[in-house]
Formats: sequence, structure tokens, C-alpha cells
Amino acid sequence: MAIDYLKRGKPEAERCADDSKIRKTVETTLADIESRGDEAVRELSEKFDRYSPKSFRLSASEIEAIVSKVSDREMADIRFAQEQVRNFAQAQRDSMTDIEVETIPGVILGHKTIPVQSVGCYVPGGKFPMVASAHMSVATASVAGVPRIAAATPPFKGKPNPGVIAAMHLGGAHEIYVLGGIQAVGAMALGTETIDPVHMLVGPGNAFVAEAKRQLYGRVGIDLFAGPTETMVIADETVDAELCATDLLGQSEHGYNSPAVLLTNSRKLAEGTLLEIERLLEILPTAETARKSWEDYGEVIVCDSYDEMLQMADETASEHVQVMTDRDDWFLENMTSYGALFLGPRTNVANGDKVIGTNHTLPTKKAGRYTGGLWVGKFLKTHSYQKIMTDEAAATIGEYCSRLCMLEGFVGHAEQANVRVRRYGGRNVPYGAAAESRQAAE
Repeated sequence: MAIDYLKRGKPEAERCADDSKIRKTVETTLADIESRGDEAVRELSEKFDRYSPKSFRLSASEIEAIVSKVSDREMADIRFAQEQVRNFAQAQRDSMTDIEVETIPGVILGHKTIPVQSVGCYVPGGKFPMVASAHMSVATASVAGVPRIAAATPPFKGKPNPGVIAAMHLGGAHEIYVLGGIQAVGAMALGTETIDPVHMLVGPGNAFVAEAKRQLYGRVGIDLFAGPTETMVIADETVDAELCATDLLGQSEHGYNSPAVLLTNSRKLAEGTLLEIERLLEILPTAETARKSWEDYGEVIVCDSYDEMLQMADETASEHVQVMTDRDDWFLENMTSYGALFLGPRTNVANGDKVIGTNHTLPTKKAGRYTGGLWVGKFLKTHSYQKIMTDEAAATIGEYCSRLCMLEGFVGHAEQANVRVRRYGGRNVPYGAAAESRQAAE
């Protein structure tokens, strides 16, 4: 096995150097929000966003006025994107059915799928107004049937961004707050005098938002633990350097710490992509961010074989994996750890980010090894139920339950079963004893 790094990113230890500082800041800030409520939220908004309206929640008339600033073309594009997201989310929802089975005569088992009752959707907007994030969280929660959807986004250049507000409104948000950062997710999770707490938080955000969600997990549900955007391009000589470079830099512009990796079995393509990236960075308007991210976190890896590429890809478990090879379906069949796959040169990560219909809130930092991304099922809870319909079934299950409880030493548990054996089975079971089998009793 020969794997050659033509370019490496920062070591993992350096990437995590600021985690402890962020953790402490978030812990202190959440405690302040819990203690002082709206007062703390307002101070934080004034400090970080220079924004302090009479109310952070937009009224219906304010929403109408803001949305009116969106052009007809932009509104049509937003509607098209949301239609794609809704269609796919609805297909996913339709695949999830309630069940009820009779496992033995008289014993009915089943499960019901119930929406989470309230969700807080965070839509980032500090550097870029993330219109698409509103589709992914708000519209998907709406398809799931969540009865209360609160959505929060920071002001963009000092005021609500019309595109984001329009997407939240069209997506089905019941409450819209112009509020960002820790103060937004903290207020929605913990509640304040003017914001009722939610049961679940979803949506991407910066390192402070991600850490706030991590610390709030348990008090509320969350979609997943998210880090900086990651992308991996798996390519062979069926594609060219311009395509690979464009797709790597397209995700590097997210932030200064967005890993982008080219994994290939072609040294010619690897070397060509490195040169093409330098060319594109001279003309890309967002090159300041993308260059820093590429310099610190970009990697180019050359493998000997497709099997090696597959192994490296699964070990990395990147958030976005773009596959452009002569065997794309082979990777689809064999890959096990990733956020989402984008198959073939006609496909790209930006499609998934903005419009194609799959959700763009995806696992990062190798979390793809154990979880998928946000989808309609994240907003749904599957609850089981049991029902015993006949006396015979109650006695039969009861005697087994009695003996198994006594095996573990749970006498009180055993008596829950025993009292049913006595009442519905007509058998004398001494208090605190294990029920005999019906055959033995007879």
C-alpha cells in the first residue's frame, strides 16, 4: 500500500487548540442567559451584532415588509429550492410507517411516529446569509409536522436579510427571531421572558454555536454535532484538474478552517489540480478565505488503487464526498462512512447545499461513522406501545415475566406479573415467588 501526500493540512492537535477557550466562553454565556434571560440576550446582541430592536421577534407586518424586498426572480428560486427539499423530505416521511403486529395470540405490539412538539432552527448569517439553511431545517420540520417551529438568524449588515426571512417564512416558521450566535440557540433552548423554550435545536453555525448545542444537548435534543464544512473529491483520470480544483475551492470559501481533500490514483491529476487551484485563487472573489482554508487544511493524496482510495475515504469520513471516477456506483455500494455522496462529474456539492433536495446539514469530524445528517426523521420520535387483549395471553406472558424478574432479583417487578397471573390465569402464586409454568401447575 503506497499512499503519497502531495499536500498535507494542519495536524489534528493544532486544529483543536482553541476548543477549551470556546468551551469556557460558551459555558459562561449560557449560564448568563439562563440567569438573566432577555437582559443577557440583548446585551450579547448589542455586543456582537450591534443590533438591539424593540423586539427580536418579527411581527407579521414586519415579515411582510421584509419579504417584499425580495425580487420576483429570487422568490421564484427560493420556492423552487424549497419544493425540491419538501418533495424529498415527504418521500422520506412516507417511507416511515406506523406498525402494529400480533406477536402471539392476544399480544399486540406496535409503534407510532410522533413529531417533536417544538423545534428551534438556527440559520447562520454572519459572513454569508445562508438562505438554503432555512429550507433544510424549517421546511423539513414542517414536512415532519412539527407544530411549533421557531427560527433565528443574525442580522446581516445590521438588519434582517430579506432572502433568509423569506425562506424561513415560506418554509413554515411560526416564529422568526433576528438573533444570532450563542444568544440565539441559548434563548431558544433555555427560554427567556419573551421566548418559550423548544424541545430540539437544529441547524449549522460557527464554533460557538456548535459548542452551545453540544452543551445544551440533554436539556434539549439536537440534530448532530457539527464542525467546519468538509469536502473530499475522489477522482481518477476520467475528469480534469479544473473540475477538481473548482469543487475543492467551492467548499473552502465557507471559512478559514474548512478541510478540502483530493483523493486520487492519478499523480498527473493531483499535480495538475495543485496548479489549477493556484490559478483559480488569483481570480476567485472569495479567495482571501478560500486560500487560507486551502493552505491550512487542504490535502492532496495519491493512492495506488481504487481499494486504497475507498479505505482512505472511509477513514476520513468526510462531510461531503464527491466521486468522479469510472466506477462511481462501486463507491456508492462500498463506502460506509460519509455525510453525503455526490456521484459523477455532473453532480456537485453546491447542488446539495442549495437546491437539489437532499439536506445539507451533515455530520463532520468523522461523525459519519455513526450517524447520518439532518432529515425528516430527525424531527420524528418512534414510540412503542403494547396491549394484551386476552386473559390467556396475560397469564402466559405473566408467568414468563415473573420468573425472569425473579432471576434478576426484582421481586416488585415479579409481583406486577404475578397479580395478573392470579387474576387472569386463576392460579395461586405465593406473594414474592416466581410463577410456575402452567403445565407444572396443572
